[in-house]
Amino acid sequence: MDVPYFSQFESRDLVEAFISGKENAENDPLWESSGAKTPKEYAKWAGHLCGMACLKMILACRSGKIAPTVELAKSCRKYGGYKTALMGNIKGLYYKPFTDFVREEFGLRADVCAHFPIEQARDAVNEGGFFIASVHPSIRTPEIIPPAKGGHLVLLFRNENSPDKLMFHNPSGFTKSRQEYVEMDIEAFDKFYAARGIRVRAQTAD
Repeated sequence: MDVPYFSQFESRDLVEAFISGKENAENDPLWESSGAKTPKEYAKWAGHLCGMACLKMILACRSGKIAPTVELAKSCRKYGGYKTALMGNIKGLYYKPFTDFVREEFGLRADVCAHFPIEQARDAVNEGGFFIASVHPSIRTPEIIPPAKGGHLVLLFRNENSPDKLMFHNPSGFTKSRQEYVEMDIEAFDKFYAARGIRVRAQTAD
């Protein structure tokens, strides 16, 4: 399945530097493409945009149109998908408001899936559509044992070559091979997977 890839940071080759703290996201040379008004605003949002990057990929796959991630996030905030805490810190993504957002703004069917075994997630994408899965961010280095599950979102979609294996895009992968079309055995993915996420149907709602 051909799904365009987008990182949650505009410069996909600088993700490791931004996440490690070696580089400030305000210095992302492509920050304006996010739809943010300033580098500071972009940096405030960038670490919280994994869900919006997944949505951006879905929308690009369906329509070919590219939606700026910060603009998506601000629109989602109007539905309660993000909240601003003390000191201006951003909280979210909140799943149920997100489903309302994509239904009202894009005509997508989205369902919150809790206690959702990875086998069901695999079957869901093989039936068509997408699954935004909650995983530990260390899935970018699958050789390690994660300290917990959840905390980050990746986009699962149908693996046409090996239906028994999972195929996904990771908005915060460090290298191209860990960013797009990442193939992983169910058992390996399940180490990071929190058994929850959001199923998004490719077809429009009735």
